[in-house]
Amino acid sequence: MNVRPLNDRVLVKRLEEEDKTAGGIYIPDSAKEKPTRGKVIAAGSGRADDDGNRKPLDVKAGDEILFGKYAGTEIKIDGEELIIMREDDILAVVES
Repeated sequence: MNVRPLNDRVLVKRLEEEDKTAGGIYIPDSAKEKPTRGKVIAAGSGRADDDGNRKPLDVKAGDEILFGKYAGTEIKIDGEELIIMREDDILAVVES
């Protein structure tokens, strides 16, 4: 199924966090928090300003991003958990 976000929304897949700390200690599943890092799967066309012109988004499909802990709305498509969020919920783009 193809999903295309509208306006200034993006579709994000969470990236899994490491299972162990930098010191080598393994973290059990019950102690893990939801990752706040993800990959943009699809992006909308941008927000319309007061004059009706579209302002393009700063992110695009394939970008790796950081977002807030409670950002967006979780959905399930074809058994895969994804998040739809506004561009304002994105904190940063990770550049390697």
